[in-house]
Amino acid sequence: MTITGRDTRDRILREAASLYRRNGFHGTSMQDLADVVGITKSSLYHHYPSKQALLAEIVEATMERVGPQVRSAAESDRPAGERLHLAVRLHTVEAIRDQDAVACFIEEGRHLAPTYLEAHVAKRDRYERYFRRIIEEGVDSGEFRPLDVPLTAMAILGLCNSVVRWFRPEGDHTPEEIADEFADLAVRGMAAETSTVMWEAGHDRGA
Repeated sequence: MTITGRDTRDRILREAASLYRRNGFHGTSMQDLADVVGITKSSLYHHYPSKQALLAEIVEATMERVGPQVRSAAESDRPAGERLHLAVRLHTVEAIRDQDAVACFIEEGRHLAPTYLEAHVAKRDRYERYFRRIIEEGVDSGEFRPLDVPLTAMAILGLCNSVVRWFRPEGDHTPEEIADEFADLAVRGMAAETSTVMWEAGHDRGA
């Protein structure tokens, strides 16, 4: 099997995310990463000029994997409860499947230098606005009870993001089972009384 430059870059990203998650961005050196990947430090710098560049690509790639799907859910014409359920499920499954990279996005993104941080914050805020849009439209339509939209969006994302700290593959639940539980909890916790009955009926039918 031929090892390509892309293969090497992908492995560097995976190992960097793992090291940053375990040891922190500032606790990981480029030499540490080169040793884990099994290449020389000079070869590592050939692919990525700095730890900052590595971190920036990790958080960028993390956003690009799930962002377009959540945006599509937010912009669809389905009821707010269905859209929120889908968005929470997508986010949670991605957080579990790529724990190291998502943990870097959540915990280590703040260490980005100003040249990278501005773009990171803008994309992070835009992603959060997808959730805010769903919640706000659900409140406006009466599907959700009156809520503080920004606070509720942060609470839901905090719930989803929590899995990177405690999920274990050998645990009792699959990523999809956890994601469904979180999504159900989010929708039922926000729904107006009449909407809760409608949501449960439709969800039981597999709608």
